[in-house]
Amino acid sequence: MATNHVETDTVSLEQTTLQISGMTCAACANRIEKGLNKLAGVSTASVNFALETAHIEYDPAEVSLSDMERKVEQLGYKAVLKQAATNSAALHEETIKKQQLRFLVSALLSLPLLWTMVSHFAVLDWIYLPSWLENPWVQLALATPVQFIIGGPFYVGAYKALRSKSANMDVLVSLGTSAAYLFSLYETVNWELNKGTAHGHEGMGMAGPSLYFETSAILITLVILGKLFEVRAKGRTSQAIQSLMKLQPKTAVLIIGGEQSVVPIESVKSGDTLLVKPGESIPVDGDVLEGRSTVDESMLTGESMPVDKGPGDRVIGATINRNGVLKVRAVKVGQDTALAHIIKVVEDAQSSKAPIQRVADVISGIFVPIVVGIAIAAALVWYFFIEPSDTAKALEIAIAVLVIACPCALGLATPTSIMTGSGRAAEFGVLFKGGEHLEQTHRIDAVLLDKTGTVTNGKPELTDVLPAPAWADGMSGDEPRNALLRLVGAAEKLSEHPVAEAIVEGAGKQGIVLPEADSFEAIPGYGIRAAVGGRTIFVGTRRLMEQENIDAASAADAMEKLEAQGKTAMLVAVDGRYAGIVAVADTVKETSRAAVSRLHAMGIQVMMVTGDNERTARAIAEQAGIEHVLAEVLPERKAAEVKRLQQQGLKVAMVGDGINDAPALAAADVGIAVGTGTDIAVETSDVTLMRGDLNGIADAIYMSRATMRNIKQNLFWALAYNALGIPIAAIGLLAPWVAGAAMAASSVSVVLNALRLQRLQINRPS
Repeated sequence: MATNHVETDTVSLEQTTLQISGMTCAACANRIEKGLNKLAGVSTASVNFALETAHIEYDPAEVSLSDMERKVEQLGYKAVLKQAATNSAALHEETIKKQQLRFLVSALLSLPLLWTMVSHFAVLDWIYLPSWLENPWVQLALATPVQFIIGGPFYVGAYKALRSKSANMDVLVSLGTSAAYLFSLYETVNWELNKGTAHGHEGMGMAGPSLYFETSAILITLVILGKLFEVRAKGRTSQAIQSLMKLQPKTAVLIIGGEQSVVPIESVKSGDTLLVKPGESIPVDGDVLEGRSTVDESMLTGESMPVDKGPGDRVIGATINRNGVLKVRAVKVGQDTALAHIIKVVEDAQSSKAPIQRVADVISGIFVPIVVGIAIAAALVWYFFIEPSDTAKALEIAIAVLVIACPCALGLATPTSIMTGSGRAAEFGVLFKGGEHLEQTHRIDAVLLDKTGTVTNGKPELTDVLPAPAWADGMSGDEPRNALLRLVGAAEKLSEHPVAEAIVEGAGKQGIVLPEADSFEAIPGYGIRAAVGGRTIFVGTRRLMEQENIDAASAADAMEKLEAQGKTAMLVAVDGRYAGIVAVADTVKETSRAAVSRLHAMGIQVMMVTGDNERTARAIAEQAGIEHVLAEVLPERKAAEVKRLQQQGLKVAMVGDGINDAPALAAADVGIAVGTGTDIAVETSDVTLMRGDLNGIADAIYMSRATMRNIKQNLFWALAYNALGIPIAAIGLLAPWVAGAAMAASSVSVVLNALRLQRLQINRPS
């Protein structure tokens, strides 16, 4: 992964992501994070235990990548520059295979030891046990490879942790299993030297030494099994990125001089002309030059309905061309495409930390030393007071406490939910730029909406064609309307004004063929004059009609009504006679009213802020179901309005799509950019809605609430598990091997609970 530049007021920082290997629990991640943050030149370092990554902002003038990698290695881990997602997937599969082999060998060596243990329970004394398995030296031979070869990485990790004056899960596992193994080794040697004098294995009726080889071996096996489950489950949490990567086409059909050739996607450059056939993925972001089709954009925007595309329309790379042949000019390629941007945003969000994770980090940082103290204290109490001089029982208690307390579940509680929640949100077309934004969004209780391009479609559309009764006299059906629109459309065809474009486009959508104008003249501030088919056409304001001595008094009521609805109405005269009215407006998006209703139902206050006049703003707000309106607000005042609401104690989300919205987006608690807007708005925001649909706001809040609820569930069960498990182990009600199984199960259960977010559905209004 290439480093990225971040400009600040004083220095130019770079960002990079390192892949970390060797972490076994949250305490490891906490220690690496502290170590990196202490390096001179490192601005911030955030280590994600679940993703096994370190995201770092640093000053390259003071610290290099090799310095950071060296620091991680000094702490006992390995760091390399994060590989591409495809290579990461292959690396993940390789890790799973190694872990599977490790578990298989450990299980094969541990099963005979488990056999000896269960056969000595009173209720299972009917199980046949070969005499050779009762031999302490056989058990020693089986347990030793598990302890020091299979379990070797635990010792390495524990040594490196202790060397850096900290402790982690490796320390707990190493202490617990070593105590069991070394005590059993002592008993075996003592038995060999004093055959017949050693006391029997308590509770099992076995003449011979007290052996706990099965305890150490089974514990190591169960811990490895738990890690295998974790690796598998954590792989599923990043499925969103993997599925996005698979969308990218590998080749494109390039057109040069009328000839077609299939080329690798990497060789396509901006400005190239590409051919996209029906059923194919569009290779890059670009503009349609020729052809018409419908394009399925659901995998990127969450929009279920195919979108019509024609000349001049923008298409997004990796979306599917449904039925027509398109010629597309490449505009954005490689890392500049929307797909690449989405992948980067999702990766950054999954790598970042939500503030709630600090709770787990603080606990994990001090947890292991406290647990070691509890284990020693419990062992001493048992040895001196409960069962005096019973070394075996005291050892068993200490091992159970050490093993049950491993803080793996605590370390996985937050990052797995963030990974899964942000990935699932991306599938709905909602991109969170970081875990902190995913957490903050659920607190929103007020949403401030920009009008143009956010609540509305952002461009004028033809809304009304009202022929004057006197002019339409003698015409039948809808002929007066079409006749008037044909004349006005022909007159406006040569104008570049947005209103003229809306009229011409509206006529085209209604199937009206526009003749060519004989002449055209723009009258600044008033309207236009044109000649069409020998007829003189005026389109414009009341002042234009007055200037040309045309009586349009009968249009007064209709004009006032249209303008009250926020529409731009223009008078039309044909051959010196008032002929009717045409009106255009920036229309409210079809989904805006339903989206606002959803937000109200979620208990969120909705307001609209716009620079438009009060009457137009009120008209638009009424159509969208918005009660609170802030009109005639200059761009620089939008941020001030955000701060005013914050001072009232509200958590504010600002939603916009333009350059003028950027200051307000930055000032808000959560800035939400409509993805169809400008790049500046998208870059300034915390959340991006890939669809131009306000339902994405409710989707974002819903996903944030669901993810935070999931995190709190994980944290509760992880903490409750340790709070309950440690006392049970300390009072002697938990065998060490059961503690190991419970510890593994707790970690897996936390990950599986987070994975429920992958199945989360959002019920949008149809």
